[in-house]
Amino acid sequence: MSVSRFRHRGRARRVTPVAAGLAFALVLAGCGGTTQDSANDADEGGDEPAAEANPDADYETGLSIAMLPKSVNNPYFEASSEGAEAVTTELEGEYEYTGPSDASASSQVSYINTLSQQATDVVLLSANDPNALCSSLDQARTGETVVVTFDSDVDAACRDAFVSQVDGDEVGLALIEMAAEQIGGSGQVAILSATANATNQNAWIEVIQEQVDTNPDYADIELTGVVYGDDEDEKSFQETQGLLQANPDLDAIISPTTVGIAAAARYISSSQYKGKVALTGLGTPNQMREFVKDGTVTEFALWDPTALGELAAYTGAAIASGIITGAEGETFTAGDLGEYTIGADGVVVLGPPTRFNADNIDDFDF
Repeated sequence: MSVSRFRHRGRARRVTPVAAGLAFALVLAGCGGTTQDSANDADEGGDEPAAEANPDADYETGLSIAMLPKSVNNPYFEASSEGAEAVTTELEGEYEYTGPSDASASSQVSYINTLSQQATDVVLLSANDPNALCSSLDQARTGETVVVTFDSDVDAACRDAFVSQVDGDEVGLALIEMAAEQIGGSGQVAILSATANATNQNAWIEVIQEQVDTNPDYADIELTGVVYGDDEDEKSFQETQGLLQANPDLDAIISPTTVGIAAAARYISSSQYKGKVALTGLGTPNQMREFVKDGTVTEFALWDPTALGELAAYTGAAIASGIITGAEGETFTAGDLGEYTIGADGVVVLGPPTRFNADNIDDFDF
């Protein structure tokens, strides 16, 4: 199926250059995904020409942009939403932040359908499953909604571009390296993940497993297994408790999810395992500050989720404005974040992860 990338719904839009006025304190990190080849092809019937990028075009004003996270009430996605909303305001557009309270693919489908019916210009999606959402996304894109995934991708044929936090390998490498450093390079390590089908989580876990299996630096580390908290605070708390009770010799937990690491830290901080079991992963400084200062957590990592949301919104707006189509090699300017180039498979990468510890955590506020 091919989808036209030029969007005029019968309403005139004023086209103006974007003022370079958004100031963000941090530009931190990114990962990987894929775009739609058919977006650059003619329709099957041959009646409509292939879309072409116009890098000299201005961003359209008045775009409707919606962010659909894995789940709402999550500080990480709320920070991403702040960035996306700021860009939408800069473009004089209409912004909506909406989504399920539980991190499941089935819950996201109805929101995608609603946004499609509302003829939303751009949907920014962090997917709970790489494939289960494709039918709804295809329908939305047929109606000329631009779909940009961020944080967690879908199958490349189901979206226009993927804005990645950081190269997936970099995240996985950082996670196992931090865990190894904190347990002296030897011991049992378990993983507390989000959902079993989360694309980004599984990519990072695969890198961790590969490093443990092949890297001589981690020859004395045993990966004991993976449990899933489904990005729910209480379930993540209970899974942490279960991990520690079932594995009395456990030396470290890696939680590559902001909900999971915060819940695990809360459990460990008031348990007999504090100071005995290392905890690392991906979290926000504001979530984790108290646990770093009380000695529960030594070091963890993340990118700036606000900048991630900002870049996702600029990417979607650039496609909706015809500045880019999502093809490899195209470039666009994302406000104060600077110029970005579309990589292979339609991936835009934010930047490298930053590690947070007692020495620097007070320098960050998100």
